[in-house]
This record gives sequence, structure tokens and C-alpha cells, in this order.
Amino acid sequence: MVSGKLIKFLVYEILEFAAFSIPTIVVAEQFASAFQGTKNSAEKTFYWLIVSISVAYVALVTLIVWIPVKVLLYKKHHLCSKVRQWRPPLMMCIVFTTLPCFGFSIAVTEVQKNASNTATLPDTLPDLPVSVVLASLIIVDIIEKLRKYPLRGRPIKNEDSHIHTTDLQQVKTVTEPVKPSEKKNAVPQPAKRSPIGTGVLRAMSQQDERAELFLNSFIIWSDTTEMLRVSGHSAVFKSGWLYPVYIFSYISLLRIIVTPQNSLVRSLGVFLQDFPFMFVRISLIADLGTITPVLGLLKNILVTLSYFYFNYLTTFRVFTTNETTSF
Repeated sequence: MVSGKLIKFLVYEILEFAAFSIPTIVVAEQFASAFQGTKNSAEKTFYWLIVSISVAYVALVTLIVWIPVKVLLYKKHHLCSKVRQWRPPLMMCIVFTTLPCFGFSIAVTEVQKNASNTATLPDTLPDLPVSVVLASLIIVDIIEKLRKYPLRGRPIKNEDSHIHTTDLQQVKTVTEPVKPSEKKNAVPQPAKRSPIGTGVLRAMSQQDERAELFLNSFIIWSDTTEMLRVSGHSAVFKSGWLYPVYIFSYISLLRIIVTPQNSLVRSLGVFLQDFPFMFVRISLIADLGTITPVLGLLKNILVTLSYFYFNYLTTFRVFTTNETTSF
């Protein structure tokens, strides 16, 4: 009988491979349709040629890169312990799927520009290519985070055992005297939160890490999603602003290659997303108006300034004070 662990493994691998292969074919088909529309011939020779090339590309990359890396990580367990700071599946998706998809998306607008006047271009670009690409990355991101959790039952939490061990280490024996310095420097411990009484509120207060994982994964991508949505505005793709928007959006995606527990995640989020997005949004607003939300610009500014202030400026003497909190 097939075990649940094997079924879980196969489902995860099939979903990841679908997220790796489908976006390239979908975006290439969009480019093939746009390119075929520039021809005055009823034959779809160029259409099927482009589609077949994209399928061949996906098959070639799968055989040369995807399958060997997956088999190597599955067979060589000692390698898995050495790649805990970055995630190979997401790196392969970023390099071999997202990069060509962004190239095809830019090529679609360039083909339409060369085939007709700029005034005849549509007001907005279709959202399907961008949504497919980002959805595929989100799926792989969620799967890689979800691998360590069981899908049935409640996950085993190690926090309780850690807290219990820590508390036992701090307990003083009855005969051991307490030093005056320990009394003076003792920090009052916060009171434990009382459990919620009624059954309805107790049920609503449940927090499962697996459910929060899905929520956080989509929230992390919201800024990049909004930036790519701006690329579909006519004022952007009819001008040269399309290139910096796609370039910096792709750079912002590179941060997901590292694992969530990596200490560089916070810094990469600022240096690869908020800091460059701040300048891109300021430039867009100054040149084209408020086609990008001002709230997004405010978020980039506050995140960047707070990061540099609390991590670097507060270490200087001029910013060092003896300020204490009121609580």
C-alpha cells in the first residue's frame, strides 16, 4: 500500500514541476499570438514555431537541470544539510522560468509597437502572463516551506519543550542564596496570558503555522505584484519605463532564493526590493503621475529609513541615549 509520505512527496514534486514548466509555455504562447498578429498571412507557421520552441526549451531544461538537481538532492542526503541557507527549486524557477517569461513579456510590447503606431496600442496589457509567473513562484515557495510540516494532525511544536528546559535551568534551589546583585538586576517577567474563556473565542484564536504560512507567502509578494501591475499601464509600456520596472521587479525576486530562517532575509528585502522600488516609484510619479500607489512609495520609504536607522545609525554615539521605556 502506498504510504501517505510518498503521496505527499509526489504531489509536491508534480506541483513544483508544473510551476516550473507551465509559465514559460503560457507566456511564449502570448508572444506567439502577438507576433502572428503582425503577419498578414492566415497560416500560423510562426505561431506554432514559437510555441514548439518554448516546449522544446522547457523539455531541455527539465532534462538537463531540473531532474538531475532533484535526483541529486533526493539521493545525496549529505547535500541537503549543506544547502539549508538557500533553496535550489526556487533558484531554478527564477533563472530558467521567470527570466525568459519576463523577456517574452517585454517582447510582446515591442512587437506590437513595431507593427503599429503607439496610439493604437491597448490601454492595458493582459494580466494573465504576470499572474501565471507570480503564482508559480508562490506555489513553489509555499511547498518548500510546507515540506517540514505534516498535512494531517497538528504539528509538533518545539517551543514548549524549549521554554520548559529554560525555566528549569533558571530555577534556584531552596538552599542556594540569592545574591544582592541578582536581586537588583532581576528583570520582572511578564505575566502569562490567561486563556480565552468561551468556546467561540477560543476557536477563533487558534493559530496554526501552516495556515499562517499561506497568508505570509502572499503578503511577501504584494509589493512586487503591484510593481508588475504598473507595467501593464499604457503610459509605462508605451514608453521606456517598461524596462526598469521589469528589471527591478526581477531583482526583487532574487531574495526568495534564500531560506526564511536565513539572517540575510531582512537585509535582502530592503536592498533588493524596498530601496530600489523607492527610487523607481519616485521617478514614475515625477514623470507619469500617480500611476503607482503613493501608499506603496510610503511603505518603501518607511521600511528603508527604519532599517538603516535602527540597524546602523543607533550605533553611533550621537544617537545613543539612556532612554528607557515606560513599561
